[in-house]
Amino acid sequence: MQVDCLPRGRRWHHEPVTNHQSFLDRAVDLAITNVAGGGGPFGAVVVRDGVVLGEGANSVTTTLDPTAHAEVVAIRAACREVGDFALVGATIYASCEPCPLCLSAALWSRVDAVVHAADQHAAAEAGFDDAVFHGLLDPSSDLAAWPLRRLHVPTPRSHEPFDAWAGRADRTAY
Repeated sequence: MQVDCLPRGRRWHHEPVTNHQSFLDRAVDLAITNVAGGGGPFGAVVVRDGVVLGEGANSVTTTLDPTAHAEVVAIRAACREVGDFALVGATIYASCEPCPLCLSAALWSRVDAVVHAADQHAAAEAGFDDAVFHGLLDPSSDLAAWPLRRLHVPTPRSHEPFDAWAGRADRTAY
């Protein structure tokens, strides 16, 4: 099943990038520098048309933000740089295989590709075991096994924010 996640009027932009290694090296350098400064061993670079739009290093422990993964930090920087929340035509280069959070951020940012150096097994050997999160997203996963309790409570006014959104002619679709 193909899902179209692009905002209306946008198209996938496929820019062939032949020099993956230099951008992966930059992501790895960011990760190494980050470790020296007390941060996590992850770095990422967002590139479009051979131009670096944003860089990031894992700052979870330094910012006390569990979502401050390198890829997310790089996506935020790239979006600020281009003045748009969509990074169509861009590629994320990551020092390590992205976790499900970062893959979701990549999807939401509409990048065309994610290229990584190390894989999730190398991260697990260093103590960063995301296998449980990857496993939870497996289509055959039992939702009852999730460590996070999910509860839907129907609320009479729950539709009002969506109605307000739909009623705005000046809304920005994303």
